[in-house]
Amino acid sequence: MKRGVAGTVRGIATAVLAALFVAAAGTALHRQALPWSGVEVPWGVAGALLLLASVQLWLAAWSRSVVPTAVAGVVTYAAVGVFSSAGPAKQLVLGDAVGNVWVFGIAAVTVVMLVAASRLRAGRPAAAAVAVEPPSPR
Repeated sequence: MKRGVAGTVRGIATAVLAALFVAAAGTALHRQALPWSGVEVPWGVAGALLLLASVQLWLAAWSRSVVPTAVAGVVTYAAVGVFSSAGPAKQLVLGDAVGNVWVFGIAAVTVVMLVAASRLRAGRPAAAAVAVEPPSPR
C-alpha cells in the first residue's frame, strides 16, 4: 500500500472510532441541564456540540486532511440517528427542542468545521510561499 493511501485509511479508521465515541458521549451529555433561578439551562447540548467540533478539528490537524472531519460528521450523525430511531421506550434522543438541537447541530457543526479545516489547510501553503519569497520593491 502506498504511503498516502495508508495515511488516508488510518485517518478514516480513526475518524470512525472517534465519531462513535462522540455519538455515545454526546448523546449521554446532551440532556444535562443546570437549574438557574428556577429555569433549567440545557448546557449539555452545547458541551456535546463543542466535543464534536473539537474532535473534528483534531482529526483535521492530525491527518492534514478534511476527509476524516467529514467522515466523523457523517458517522456521528448516523449513530445518533440510530439512537433516536429506537422504540418509544428505548429512545436515547427525544424529538424535543434539545434533541433536535443535538441532531441537527451535528450537521451544522460538521459544515462549519469542514470550512474551518479547509481554510486552515489552504492557509499553510500560502503562508509558506510568502515567507520564502521576498516582497517586491516598489
